[in-house]
Amino acid sequence: MKKILAVLLCAIVLFTGCSTGKNSSGSLTVDQVFSGGKPDNGNPPPAMLNLSSQQLVSNIRIGWNLGLALENCLEPGDNAGADSAETLRGNPPATEKMFECLVDSGVNAVRLPISWQDHIDEAGNIDESWLNRVTQVTNYAYDNGMYVILTMYHDGDNGSWLCGAAEDHNAVLMRYANIWRQIAEHFGSYNERLLFESMNAVDFSGISDDDAYSLLNEINQLFVDTIRNSGAFNPWRHLLIAGFNADIICSIDSRFRMPEDEYSRCILSVHYYIPITFCVDGIQDNWGSNTDQIWMESMVSQLRTNFTDKGIPAMITEYGTAGDDIPSRVFYCEMLTKLCRDAGIAAFLWDDGSEFDRSGFTWRTSGLIEALRKASGSTDYTPEKQK
Repeated sequence: MKKILAVLLCAIVLFTGCSTGKNSSGSLTVDQVFSGGKPDNGNPPPAMLNLSSQQLVSNIRIGWNLGLALENCLEPGDNAGADSAETLRGNPPATEKMFECLVDSGVNAVRLPISWQDHIDEAGNIDESWLNRVTQVTNYAYDNGMYVILTMYHDGDNGSWLCGAAEDHNAVLMRYANIWRQIAEHFGSYNERLLFESMNAVDFSGISDDDAYSLLNEINQLFVDTIRNSGAFNPWRHLLIAGFNADIICSIDSRFRMPEDEYSRCILSVHYYIPITFCVDGIQDNWGSNTDQIWMESMVSQLRTNFTDKGIPAMITEYGTAGDDIPSRVFYCEMLTKLCRDAGIAAFLWDDGSEFDRSGFTWRTSGLIEALRKASGSTDYTPEKQK
C-alpha cells in the first residue's frame, strides 16, 4: 500500500505541472503518504520503522545538489553579511516553486550542502536566523515529497575549524557534536525522508594518513552517537557517513571503518569526479571512449563489491561534468546514473546553477534530464553517446 500511495502521489505531481502535492491525497499530507500513514501517538511512522537504508537508497531515482547556495562562505573582500551568503555567488534564493518544478521534472531527492562556520559561535551554537532559513529551504523540498539530505560542507575545508580536530581535539569535537545535536533536535520530528550527512570531504592534510583515517572514523562515530541520542525520531534516522576524502578508492582502504550503529541505518557517502580534467577543470571536452567507460564501470563495481554487496548501502552524493561538449557530458551523467541504478547506488548531480535555471525553472543542458530519467527508470538498455 505504501508503494501504491507513493506512486499515485508522484503521478499527481507529474501531471499537474510545477505544483505542490501537499493536499493531493485526500486527508493525508505528502509527509504521511510517503510514510504509509499518520504517526501513532507520537511514535515514528511505519516507513521510518520498517524501511531499510538499502530500500531508501533504491527509492531515490534522480538526486540533485543545491550547489553554490547554502554552502557559500564569506571570503576576504566579500561585501556582504553572513545572512546574505546564499546569493553570494550569483544564484537566486531557493524557492518552493523551484522544488516543485524539480519534482515535476523527475527529481525526487535533494542534497543541501550547508556551511555552518559563518553562522555559529565558538561553542557551536547556531544562529537562529540561519537555522530558520535552512529549515525553510528544507521544507520546500520535504513538503513536496522529496528525500532531503542535510550536510556539513565547507566547515571541513583546508583552514576551516573542523580541520583543527587533530590539534585542538576535544574543543573541536565538542563543537561538532553541539552543532549536530541542535540540528537533530530541531528536525527530530521529520520522517525517514530527511537524512543527515556527517560532513563533506574533510582536509586532514597536516597529519599522517593513519592518523587522518583514525580521526575521521572517530568523528563519524561521534556523529552517529550524537544523532542517536538526540531524541524524537532520530534513533531511526538514516545517516550518511562521509568516506575518506569522499573518494571511492580511499574509502575501500581497510583503515576506513563505518561507525557502529545498533539501528543499522548508515549509508556510505562518496563523490565521483573522474577524470577531474573533464568533470571539474573543463580542459578535457571529449568523454566516452571504451577506456573511459571501462574505468567508470570498474569504479562503480568496486563501490558495489566493497560496500553494497556487503550490506552497506552507498550513495555517490556528488558527480558532475564541465566543458562545452554536451553529448559527452550527457553521456557521462547517463552512464553513471545507469550503472549506479543497476548496482543499487543512488547518485546526486552537482549543480552550481549551470544545470537547472533556478529562476526560469528549466534545465539548461539539452537532453540531460531526459537522459537521467531514462537511466534511473529502466534497466533494459545500454546508454549510447549521441552524435
